[in-house]
Parts: sequence; C-alpha cells; structure tokens
Amino acid sequence: MLADLPPSATEPGSAVVRVLSYNIRSMRDDRGALARVIRACAPDLVLIQEAPRFFRWRKAAAWLARESGLVTVTGGATAAGPIILASLRAHVERTEDVLLPRTPGLHQRGFATAVVRIGGARLSALSCHLSLSAGERDEQSALLLQRLAELGEPYAVAGGDLNDHPDGRAFGRLSAELQDAWATKPWGGEFTSVPDNPHQRIDAIFATHGVEVLGCGVPHGLPGVDPADLLAATDHLPLLAALRIPAVAGPSGV
Repeated sequence: MLADLPPSATEPGSAVVRVLSYNIRSMRDDRGALARVIRACAPDLVLIQEAPRFFRWRKAAAWLARESGLVTVTGGATAAGPIILASLRAHVERTEDVLLPRTPGLHQRGFATAVVRIGGARLSALSCHLSLSAGERDEQSALLLQRLAELGEPYAVAGGDLNDHPDGRAFGRLSAELQDAWATKPWGGEFTSVPDNPHQRIDAIFATHGVEVLGCGVPHGLPGVDPADLLAATDHLPLLAALRIPAVAGPSGV
C-alpha cells in the first residue's frame, strides 16, 4: 500500500530519510498547491529544480520553505535553479553551489550540494537539472558523479530533472554507478511528466551503494496528497523516496 512508505525515523545505527525531488517551474503555477504537496510528503530533504532565480528569488525560496514547514539549505540563483530544502531533523555541515561549464546559446546549469547529518547518519545531497542538449547533458552526468566523489561522503543521494529517459546515455551513466531508486524498489507511480498525462520518467533519485532504498515513486494515493494539487502545482510530478542511511563513525557520526 502507498501508505506503507516508511516515515522518517532514527533507529540505532541508521536513519530513515525521506527525500523528495521536484521540478517546480519557477513557482509560476499554484504556489499553495505546491506547498501543500511538499508538506504532505513529509520530506527530510527536498531537491528542487527550476526554483526562481531572478527578481527576488531569495524571498520566493523563503516563502516556499516556510509554507512547506522546511528551511532553505542552499541553492537558487547561485546554482542556476536547483535548491535544497530540509526539515529541522537535518543538521547542515557544509554546502556548496556549483555552476557547470556553459555551452554558448544554452541555459546555465548548476548543482546545489550539501552534507547533512540526520540522527546518527551523515550523507551528501545534490540537486540537479540537466541540459536539454544530449551532448551537454552527458558531460553534466559525468560532472555529477565527480561532484559526489568530491563531497567525500560514503553515502549520498542525488535527485533531479534529468531531461533524459532511463535508456538515455546520461541516465544510463548515472544508473551504472548509483542505485536508481525507482528501479531498485518501485513504489507509487513511475512517470513524472506530464502531470495530466504521465508517460515518461525524466526525473530520478539516485543513491550510492550501501544506502538501502525502501521505496521510491510518485506519491499517488499518499495520505494528504491531493490529486488536484499535483495537477495544479507545476508541470512535473514529484518523486518521493525513503532511504535507510547507515551511521557513519567519527566526530560527526555515532
């Protein structure tokens, strides 16, 4: 049942973390519906794409975090759109926004990245929105893997709008190195685009090996998620995953 997706919880030696990936189309649609969807998913981490990044973008991000019951961690204009939000369970250890090499005539792209501690577990998180250009997108997928390695944590999660399908080159590069959470433990719906006629999976959540994927999918039927809000909030459907993250020994772990 959809309601069986595990809630956030801290257990001895590990933490269950709920991660939401969501393209919000610059909050140009129904903002109230968007905030209600995010809140109903009860995430610990939200990997946002297409956040407002021009006029008063910080104010818009602050509004979304507040109305969703979350706080802003990093990202926005400084990452060319991706943002990371978090619940108060997350202790933020460090953040960095990364602008990617830009092909003339194409949009600037970037990563929002952070290392957070939740309970006894520590993990790195990355939000991305890859290029519409196949060549540039492939290069960005390689840079994504490089960036996760540079963050230096044994456990990591990355999510975003890949603008690619599971049989595509960029998607395939990522799923060859990381766990594709939907393929590992499908739950809920598969397709994220478009909300009124879902027929393609172009959004994904990935986790490093060693992270246990408890379930991942579009939260159709999740208590509190109104189907009308899913249609009104933006032009993508959200992707929700529950991940069990092992504890990391050391000064910041247990």
